[in-house]
Amino acid sequence: MTIHIPFDNSYAALPDAFYTRQAPTPVKTPSMIAWNGALAAELGITGESAEVFAGNAVPEGADPLAQLYAGHQFGSYNPQLGDGRAILLGEVIDTTGQRRDIQLKGSGPTPYSRMGDGRAWLGPVLREYVVSEAMHALGIPTTRALAAVGTGQPVYREQGGLPGAVLTRVASSHLRVGTFQIFAHRGEIDALRTLTDYAIARHYPDADGPMGLLSAVCAAQSELVAAWMSVGFIHGVMNTDNCTISGETIDYGPCAFMDAYDEARVFSSIDQTGRYAYGNQPRIAVWNMAQLATSLIQLYDDKEAAVEEATAIVHAMPAQLQAAWLRRFGAKIGLSDAVPEDQFLIEELLTLMQTDGADFTNSFATLGTDTARDQFTDRAAFDAWDQKWRGRVGPNAASIMVRANPQIIPRNHRIEAMIEAAVAGDMVPFERLMQALAAPFDVPAAFEDLRRPPTKAEIVPATFCGT
Repeated sequence: MTIHIPFDNSYAALPDAFYTRQAPTPVKTPSMIAWNGALAAELGITGESAEVFAGNAVPEGADPLAQLYAGHQFGSYNPQLGDGRAILLGEVIDTTGQRRDIQLKGSGPTPYSRMGDGRAWLGPVLREYVVSEAMHALGIPTTRALAAVGTGQPVYREQGGLPGAVLTRVASSHLRVGTFQIFAHRGEIDALRTLTDYAIARHYPDADGPMGLLSAVCAAQSELVAAWMSVGFIHGVMNTDNCTISGETIDYGPCAFMDAYDEARVFSSIDQTGRYAYGNQPRIAVWNMAQLATSLIQLYDDKEAAVEEATAIVHAMPAQLQAAWLRRFGAKIGLSDAVPEDQFLIEELLTLMQTDGADFTNSFATLGTDTARDQFTDRAAFDAWDQKWRGRVGPNAASIMVRANPQIIPRNHRIEAMIEAAVAGDMVPFERLMQALAAPFDVPAAFEDLRRPPTKAEIVPATFCGT
């Protein structure tokens, strides 16, 4: 089918030092697995094409390239990373006037592949498709999934040959903290200044210089991480190359939504120390912003003054995070006007949930109903908390909570079952998950089973990087 994508590229107009121009590598037999028609309409795209979204055909107006960046990975600096299996086709101006990237993920090797094959297999592609669209439905800033395309050729990993796939990802941009780090680390100040000016113009046009950019990104990341926490989301790999300047969730690798609440919960198979555990995410967000600050300081002649200003901005971030957290969790217990004194009431509930192994999503979703205490084994302790809670909330609590507490999340065991079925050629579980997760705050009875936490045998103990 003929396709038209109204490209309007800007990143490709930056100096060559920012990327390598390269077309995606064609695949054997492209076939459309999933197509997000509503998102395509938002982007002004007409038609659809497995050939284009597999990388076999470069559409008119595209200017394909692989972006360069560096990053701290689990706290250790890697001086050069970059798009090792992704190609930015170009940008469009969507129907709201927002500039957005269109990127193929799993589209073959690039100069930044570091001995990898540049490919993706079907499982991680469908995981990112489902989870990113679920995140969007939850109202949390995120990259989006436009298409998933089968390649008709296997990808070889530890499990042997697996069906290959390409994901088309849409983002406000793919600028990362690591994009700034690479030029700062190299001492390429002109490139760093060009990048900073570009980021301000694209994302924060009201920001006053590099420190204004830092302040805006700190605010965006504070809101993002608080939103993650409020739905029990664990990113799993909050490296600086996975931290966007736009404040969008990006790179759904070993991510997961918690079932039973646990402040120390880790899913990522490669996070051996718990660096990116659920409860550590606010601290890591601040750490990542300190790395951005370190890069931006290089733009100033008066380094001492720049360090002082940047330090004040980063040191203010924990309070920003806490305020965003309190607002989010206050709403989850029915408070539109949560004050610092309410933190104890919220944390007391979370402590009960952790002690009892209560399900995070269902505990909040049932608050105020006859089934709320059924989530807890120590029902007397919950009843005592419930009495205090009812004394604090007002008559509008239910209407506040229904907008803050999803009834359904993309649970790990459902995702794993969906992937297993898809590999066998059955896309019904994928389609059913997508339909249910599109309206997470109002789940019809037909999807009630998807709310159920995993049985002991169904628990997914670890998730894996999508490479």
